[in-house]
Amino acid sequence: MQKKEKSFGIQMLSVQPDTKPKGCAGCNRKIKDRYLLKALDKYWHEDCLKCACCDCRLGEVGSTLYTKANLILCRRDYLRLFGVTGNCAACSKLIPAFEMVMRAKDNVYHLDCFACQLCNQRDIQSYGRDRTSKSHRRV
Repeated sequence: MQKKEKSFGIQMLSVQPDTKPKGCAGCNRKIKDRYLLKALDKYWHEDCLKCACCDCRLGEVGSTLYTKANLILCRRDYLRLFGVTGNCAACSKLIPAFEMVMRAKDNVYHLDCFACQLCNQRDIQSYGRDRTSKSHRRV
């Protein structure tokens, strides 16, 4: 990710029945629901805090949102639009910024490309468990 990334937390709060309803930053209406979201120092209906690209409800996809260029984004769309891409050290094909990867030393791999150089085993679960053993390694 780029260093100028702006990520912010999302809090789900219970509306207290004895408090004055808060205004929603998305639709400007009063929030009369049982729960509301607090993000970017503003209050939101659960349905109003959405990703500007994919329209997903940000309160449901995680506890973080991203902002850039006056857009409110989910993690996947932030990385898709502004993330850094690279190439897999094994197949040399492009790795999108939002894709899960394996790292070994300075190399980055697609999950499907990551394998032991000696036996070609692709057991990601056991990688790095026995650091004293030289029998399975990815360098």
